[in-house]
Amino acid sequence: MNSLGFDKLEKDTKVVVAMSGGVDSSVTAVMLKKQGYKVTGITLKLYNNSNVSKNKSCCAGVDIEDAKKVAIKHDIEHIVLDYQDKFFDGVINNFVDSYANGETPLPCVKCNETVKFSDLLNEAKKIGADALATGHYAIRKGSLNNASLHKAKDYSKDQSFFLFATLQEQLNYLRFPLGNYKKTEIRELAQKYQLDVSDKPDSQDICFVTSDSYRDLVKNLNPSVNKKGIIYDMDKNILGTHKGISNYTIGQRKGVGISGSKEALYVIDINKNQNSITLGTKEKLKKNVINFKNINWLGGNILPKGLDCSAKIRSTQEDLPGILDINSDHGTFTFKSELDKTSPGQACVFYKNDQLLGGGWITA
Repeated sequence: MNSLGFDKLEKDTKVVVAMSGGVDSSVTAVMLKKQGYKVTGITLKLYNNSNVSKNKSCCAGVDIEDAKKVAIKHDIEHIVLDYQDKFFDGVINNFVDSYANGETPLPCVKCNETVKFSDLLNEAKKIGADALATGHYAIRKGSLNNASLHKAKDYSKDQSFFLFATLQEQLNYLRFPLGNYKKTEIRELAQKYQLDVSDKPDSQDICFVTSDSYRDLVKNLNPSVNKKGIIYDMDKNILGTHKGISNYTIGQRKGVGISGSKEALYVIDINKNQNSITLGTKEKLKKNVINFKNINWLGGNILPKGLDCSAKIRSTQEDLPGILDINSDHGTFTFKSELDKTSPGQACVFYKNDQLLGGGWITA
């Protein structure tokens, strides 16, 4: 049994590596190549914008060239696929629509869910690969047919949250070779392999937003979202006029445009149907019951009722204890403590110890 779980020699095991041009995916490709696997690197061209800065990019022009250099240096077969249309349809359109609906999107999850683990994964199967490997920090355990997903060894870099929408059959096919490494160790390996990307910064923020604000992108692609509307307080008193619901997110304080209140006011609710937003004090942001839909469950054949586990609503947040109830395609998680800044469009992701059980898209 080789390190990827196949009962054959490494040289007879074909692996496609998603090479984004960053240090993590580059080390993944070279590591597997050095272990003797038959590696093909695939880099996706997701958008064409020369203004993308290096510290925000992922699959832009400069990243494609970086991936090519790594592949050439280490004699890795390399393919570039133009997925601009797929990325626009699966990720950017969803991003814009979410803000137009008064939601806060999670584009990294949508990218994994559509472009990477659907389109790219199918491409890997077409060319006869045994597995698709990525540079995500997560741990896959189990056999070829019943894999489970777990947090990475390096909790500070763990990306399991962004993988919650991965289907079971996709997880069976995927491999995450970096899950048992710390980021510092990967940087050291990149230097050992003499990769030009060894000191390349991690991508930050939203890779396809090239200006100072995501609002510019939303406005350019859907000008109708800037329709003015009413700002209310919690008692439905009119406080003023907003500039369009896409300009606001739950929990936002700065830039709301209301002054003179004795207490700081935050965006508590965004109502698409009424084209209105409601402001309130920070205390009104606190919630402990989260409702969600479109659940992806990776925790076994039986959907839980009253399961004692943990969950989180942001990738950087520590998962907190509570009770999980799922009924078909919707469910509820009741946290034992209160959270703030929960927003429709974001995700609620469930864990049992270090195992990711699944997640759903927050509705309320």
